[in-house]
Formats: sequence, C-alpha cells, structure tokens
Amino acid sequence: MRRLVAEQSVHELRPGDERPGRRQRDPHRRQDQEDRRRVRLFALASTLAFVAASCGSTAAAPSPTPIRTGPVIRTAAPTTLCQGAPNQPSTKATITLEKGGTIVIQLRPDKAPKTVSNFAIRANTGRYDGLTFHRVVPNFVIQGGDPAGDGTGGSTQCTELSDLPFVKGAVGIARANDINISNDFQFFVCIGECQFLDKMYTNFGLVTSGQGIADAVKIGDKIKSIRVE
Repeated sequence: MRRLVAEQSVHELRPGDERPGRRQRDPHRRQDQEDRRRVRLFALASTLAFVAASCGSTAAAPSPTPIRTGPVIRTAAPTTLCQGAPNQPSTKATITLEKGGTIVIQLRPDKAPKTVSNFAIRANTGRYDGLTFHRVVPNFVIQGGDPAGDGTGGSTQCTELSDLPFVKGAVGIARANDINISNDFQFFVCIGECQFLDKMYTNFGLVTSGQGIADAVKIGDKIKSIRVE
C-alpha cells in the first residue's frame, strides 16, 4: 500500500492528464458563469438607476383621508369682529322657534367674549329671524343660523378655545378645518355628549331651559327670533 501511494505521488504527467485536486475546465460551464456575471451586473445597474430616479422625484406623498371632527362649514375671509373688546356683557339668549317653544342659553362672555358679543349683535338686529336649523344629528347636535340655509353661509371670526366642556346642552360655533377660524353665524347645540369636541370648537354657552325643545328640533325648523340680554 505504501509503495502504491508513493508511486502515485510522483506520477509523471502526460499530455491530457489532470493535475491532482483540479478538474479540467468545462467550456460550457465557463460560458454559464460569464452569463450569470453579466446578468448580475445588469441587475445592479438597473437597481442603481431606480434609486437615483426615486431620490430625484418631487411627487407628493398621499395625503391622509379626512375625517369628520364635528360641525363644520366652509370658510370665507375673516371679519373684523375677531378683533377688539366685546361691545356688551351679554349673559342670556332666548331662541324662540316658529313652531313653538323656547330655548334659553346662559352665555359665557368670560370664556368667549368676542363670540358672545358677535352673537348678541346678530341676534338683536334680527339677523337670525326666519333662519332654519339645517343640520340635525341624533344624539349629537342641532346646527342652525346659516344665512344660506345649507351650511355654506356666513363669514368668519376667530376661534376662542376654553376649558368649558361640550356636555349635553353646550352651545358652540361651527367651523371648517382651520381650528383658529370659526363661522360668524352658524351655531350648534349639543343634544348628546359631545366632549370629543372639547378645546376644538368655541364653547360660548349652556342651555338652562328648553333642552327638550332642542332635542325635538327637526331639519328645516325655523327660528322665529333670538334675543340676547
């Protein structure tokens, strides 16, 4: 056995013989390797081109889907009523419905002075007379006072956020998407718990009498008058 091993270890190579531990190269295998190398280079080049194009793109990312956050309206240009001191210290508003019944609201000029002042001016000059409640959401809100009657009317005023909670009976001012700008006509009354609206809408009063009347308001019910004192 040792002699055989020794003879093999010094075996003289002849033309066509393989070297120990190496195989003859297969021309087909070499071509396959070359093809694979070319494919990898092409894939790498394509990837780099895609990355470069992506980095240079200016396309905007998709915007999130809007969600309803409460009573909303369209916005217009801000009015001058967002500025200056309130004209009068109004504390009580009485809404009389054309079909009968009244809703009494304790106003909060200490929390929303400009809103209360604006509301009093609108009410006492008859600007709400004959307008309707155009929106009613059961166990949520009744919304009215829109000159256009469809939720698109009125101009704007500044939002006055406070710590007043939107409990049942709370009275607020409608607004659109900008939290800093509210409508200057449209108001809503909570006929259910609305506390997810806290610190998002102007809260300027609370129903102290006639909550049952408010709960029974239907779309299209007319406001005979609103008077503030």
